[in-house]
Amino acid sequence: MLKLFAQQCNLFLVRFMPFLRWWPMVNRETLRADFTAGLTGAVIVLPQGVAFAMIAGLPPVYGLYSAMVPPVIAALFGSSYHLISGPTTAISIVVFATVSQFAQPGSPEYIQLALTLTFLAGAYQLGLGLGKMGALVNFVSHSVVVGFTAGAALLIATSQLKHFFGVSIPSGASFLYTWLDLLEQIEDINPYATVVAGLSLAVGVIFMIYRPRWPGLLIAMVVGSLAALYLGADQHKIKLVGELPRSLPPFSLPDLSLASIKQLGSGALAVALLGLVEAVSIARSVALKSGQHINGNQEFIGQGSANIIGSFFSSYASSGSFTRSGINYAAGARTPMAALFAALILGVILLVVAPLAAYLPIPAMAGILVIVAWRLIDFHHIHNIIQVSRSETLILVATFMATLFVELEFAIYVGVMLSLIMYLMRTARPRITSLVPNMEGEKREMVDARDKVECPQLKIIQIDGSLFFGAVDHVQQVIRGFSEVNPQQKHLLIVGHGINFIDIAGAEMILQESDRRKKRDGGLYVVKVKEQVCAVLKRGDYLQRFGAENVFVSKKDAIGAIFEELDQDICAGCQRRVFSECGSQT
Repeated sequence: MLKLFAQQCNLFLVRFMPFLRWWPMVNRETLRADFTAGLTGAVIVLPQGVAFAMIAGLPPVYGLYSAMVPPVIAALFGSSYHLISGPTTAISIVVFATVSQFAQPGSPEYIQLALTLTFLAGAYQLGLGLGKMGALVNFVSHSVVVGFTAGAALLIATSQLKHFFGVSIPSGASFLYTWLDLLEQIEDINPYATVVAGLSLAVGVIFMIYRPRWPGLLIAMVVGSLAALYLGADQHKIKLVGELPRSLPPFSLPDLSLASIKQLGSGALAVALLGLVEAVSIARSVALKSGQHINGNQEFIGQGSANIIGSFFSSYASSGSFTRSGINYAAGARTPMAALFAALILGVILLVVAPLAAYLPIPAMAGILVIVAWRLIDFHHIHNIIQVSRSETLILVATFMATLFVELEFAIYVGVMLSLIMYLMRTARPRITSLVPNMEGEKREMVDARDKVECPQLKIIQIDGSLFFGAVDHVQQVIRGFSEVNPQQKHLLIVGHGINFIDIAGAEMILQESDRRKKRDGGLYVVKVKEQVCAVLKRGDYLQRFGAENVFVSKKDAIGAIFEELDQDICAGCQRRVFSECGSQT
């Protein structure tokens, strides 16, 4: 009894403190591997954190704060051993699009609203996780993420044009108007800013191609800073980031007033959905290599907890990072301790190098962000989607265009809704296959009836899919279409082992079709129906009304019984001999 109680207590603790599951794995060897991976991750996230904060309209240091607190919480309360959370490009651009409607980017009001948005997004995510809704991300097509990310990449690159060329374009200007403003100011381009941005871009590209494992973005930042210093940043109006505060993430308070919640509720849901899709997709992608099992519900809880707690420590919305997670795994991380080491090392780096940010030119950051934007576009999957599926291509294009030309949170909803519509359309059209016995085989197993001889009186079909209210109309139309093509086939046998679920509408449809055929001196029969389907028919008294004698366990028994109900005069003159029973007719 005590042993059972102890086991239950252990399960309870592991459920709410999942880090207890992997903590026994930690030893001197794993700590060494995790420290090395954490050091690599801290160096990688340094330029990324600053860049992502700029995209989000926040002071650069907030990107670094977001790379310290949320990754630790997500690592402790998530299920993945290798997922690294923190600021991401897609989340950053949604944060900017949502909050810039209500406050000036970079202002104290803007920062507080960004933290409020983060808290609300985390609350959504945590609620979905506790409600065991982890499977929801399976219903969001990968094409939504690919299309949104490609659109966000163009928006990111477009938003950096003013810094890249040193011109004045209002913050928050739309994709189209930003390009129009740039064309109008083509003569006012600052060549010195463009040289710094172009040089940083070139260095970053060179390292990306020839030394992808090196911290190319960090080196590009240093080169750009040296170029700005050489050219004379003050003399030629090259804007600098400014000195970062030499401090760890300070305590902060989101604005949880009813007015702010009302303003940011819709945007927070978009951030929550995008963050969950990103995090779970990345966790599963890395898990395919590591062989680890990912718990979607636990990842929801981990991401939600990270955003909620992070919002009280000056961290804006975070999610899983594909780049840092992939590098973390490639660097040999063994446990989530790698994320903790990365956060600690980044904190030390921030305390040491924060003053050097005063020499960091914003055009250099613009060049780096162009590289980040380019790497966001998944050309491989875009090509595959276009080649393979028209419906997925539609989702991809619709999400991409909505991202560019409408509100970003609405673009996410467009993609999600299209994914659900496509899913419902597929489930609402179960596959219906006509079958006949294979006369050339010894066992005469059922095969596809295309180009085969069918019985003139009995139609055999197999339904693969659920018979629910959304699919009833399609199934009924197909079945009645068979009757119109061949009115003599008054008897219908449904092979039901592919029917996973049936509701009241599906049961009523079977009864209606059975009654219709009986009035024409025919009948409807089912064979090999799953137990859960039979249970529904029994509970609703449908089985009694349909007739238990019309339900069969094997196809042989079904055809034998149905054969007795066929018009024997037609059988006597039939030369097709589809069934073995036909041999008795002379």
